[in-house]
This record gives sequence, structure tokens and C-alpha cells, in this order.
Amino acid sequence: MKKFKKETIAAKAGIGSDIHHGSIVPPLYLSSNFKYEELGKEQEYEYTRETNPSRDHLINALTDLEDGVGGEILSSGMAAITLVANILNINSKVILPHDCYGGTHRLFLSLSEKGILDAYFINQGEESFCEKTISEINPDLIWVETPSNPLLQSVDIKKISKEAKACDALVAVDNTFLSPSLQNPLKLGADIVMHSTTKYINGHSDVIGGALITNDHEILSKLKFWANALGITGSPFDSYLTLRGLRTLSIRMEKHEKNAAAIVELLSAHPKIDKVYYPGLPSHPSHAIAKKQQSGFGGMLSFEILDDLAGVENFIEGMNIIPLAASLGGFESLVSHPYTMTHGNLTPNQKKEVGISERLIRISAGLENTQDLLEAVNLGLKKI
Repeated sequence: MKKFKKETIAAKAGIGSDIHHGSIVPPLYLSSNFKYEELGKEQEYEYTRETNPSRDHLINALTDLEDGVGGEILSSGMAAITLVANILNINSKVILPHDCYGGTHRLFLSLSEKGILDAYFINQGEESFCEKTISEINPDLIWVETPSNPLLQSVDIKKISKEAKACDALVAVDNTFLSPSLQNPLKLGADIVMHSTTKYINGHSDVIGGALITNDHEILSKLKFWANALGITGSPFDSYLTLRGLRTLSIRMEKHEKNAAAIVELLSAHPKIDKVYYPGLPSHPSHAIAKKQQSGFGGMLSFEILDDLAGVENFIEGMNIIPLAASLGGFESLVSHPYTMTHGNLTPNQKKEVGISERLIRISAGLENTQDLLEAVNLGLKKI
């Protein structure tokens, strides 16, 4: 069967699959259970916690987009991360980025403190990470987040995956910031790719969800078993809405990136800005890696102002169309303050070690008119 381009895969997902009435768009199956055709005979759909047609349409599309063999739709991005943790054995060693998403850090640190596993938070961008650190720790799982949240650090998935295979470790990659439209970790050697589908995949800021896709049938069996056992699969309605959002993913990502690049250009030349973090900038430390393994630089950017926390507040208040909120990847632009929001659970010393200062601001560039966004940012800058 011909492998279609990503735009076609997303646009055609589930289209024309209704064999009962010929509906072009696949119907929503809200039923919690399904009729048994014969006593004692297994069938594809029995109970929605385990399988549901609406959820299957979404995971099948994401599996095709990530070039995997299958996966699972979960109730949230954190549920997806929790599922990965549950396929590991007790006392497994897990390496994570020192600058990973705050929720990821909180989960694995808590599991480590309970004695369920051993978590190591390490700067995966250092040269010694692949050359020395991985073999010294001999992990069971390497969790990769590239680009990272919020400093947009990209790490070499192919290189990390190669070193992981040498010690029989799994590699799971959080691909939320780029989506399948701009990066495909499984093709670079990863075993599992994770998405908070709440973000770019849904794209409309009205659904919470997560997804895991793998290219290994044994891993897939474990994911499905534990998703059902834990009861954390996504709802049919949320899956239906997310699939609707997925259909426009590619075209949305083009606009997100265009707007982000324009804001980056403005900030990079502004006298009130200290640093700009965006992999598309040749000056960004991981620009070369991002350019090599990504097909775009995405719609996320962060920057530090030459002022204190009061200046951050003034900047945020000064923008008239960009609200303060913790999420990202929706049609609307959002601004956030990682120090007090996404990474608020880290200690001051941990934030300092990672490089998250009070002066750091993160913007998720939405789909608004580019000039309107630039004017809003300028208004904020004038207030600093």
C-alpha cells in the first residue's frame, strides 16, 4: 500500500470508513460497551476502556504519521508518561533531561522518592552524556524531551538511541513541542514517542489528551495491557475532537512557525532583551542538531528580559491580545512564566541549575495575524 504524505494521512484519517450509513466523517461512538455476537468469543470491541472505534481512528492516524506499529490514546499527557513508567520493572533506572517539563520531573522524582525506580536528571546536551554517562548508569529507560520546555534545547535522538541500544535501554521521546508534522523520533531510533495531544495535535485548546506510539510489538502489548489495567485510556468524545484538530495540523504548524520566527526576529534585535531561545536561530546552542533531525523549528520560543520580575509582569500586562496561561500549541497565542508556572514545583537551586530564571518568558505563537502579534509584543516591551 502506498505511503501517503503527512497532510494526506491526517486529512483522510477515518474518512469513508462508516460501513453502515456511508458517513464521510467517521461517527462518534459514545457507547461504553458493545454487544457480544457470540458467547465466549472474543471480538474487536467489547468495552470502551479497552477499545473504542473513535479512539482507534485517532491512534491509527498518529501511528501512520509517526511510522510506528501501533499505540494508545490516553486521558492526558501525564497519563501517557505514567503509562511508560508502568511498563518498567521495579527499581528500573531512568535517565531524564535536567530541564524536562515540570510535570515529568515531578512524576519521576516522586516515583524515585517512593523507591519504585531510580531517576537521574542529567543535561543530555553535554558531549559526555553519550560518550560516558549512559554506559556508567546503564539505564533501563532514557526519557528524551527535544526541544525541551522551556529553553528549547534539542538533543541528538539518533545518537542517544544508538548508545541506549548498547545497554538494552528503551528510548522514549516527548515530541509535544513539534508534533509528527515536524519531527519523527521513531525514524531516528527511538522506541516510543509521546505526545500531549492537548497541544498542537488537537490545536484548539478544548481537549485534554495524550498519546504513545511505538515501533515494537512487544512494547505495544505492554502499553495496551497497562493502559487498560490502569483505566487511563482517552474518552471517545475527546478522541473525536482531537482527530478533528489533527486534520489541519500541517497547515497550522506552518503558521505557528511563521509567527514564532517573526517574534524571534523582533526580540533578537531589541535592546531590552538579554537572550532569545529558539532552535531556528543559528546562535542557539543546538541549532545544528535541530536542523538535522527536524523538518521545522516550531512555534515555541523563550527569552529573558533585561529587568527583574516586575519587568516580566509589566511586559505580560502590556500585551493586549496574548493572555497569560500555562498551556501551548493552540490556535491562540499564549504567554507564560516558567519560573512560577510550568516549573514552579522545582526548588530555586534546581531552577538555577537548569537555567530557568525569573526573567524568562515563554511564548506559544498562535495563528493570529503576524503584524498584530508583533504590535502586541511591542506594546509589552514598551512597558518594561
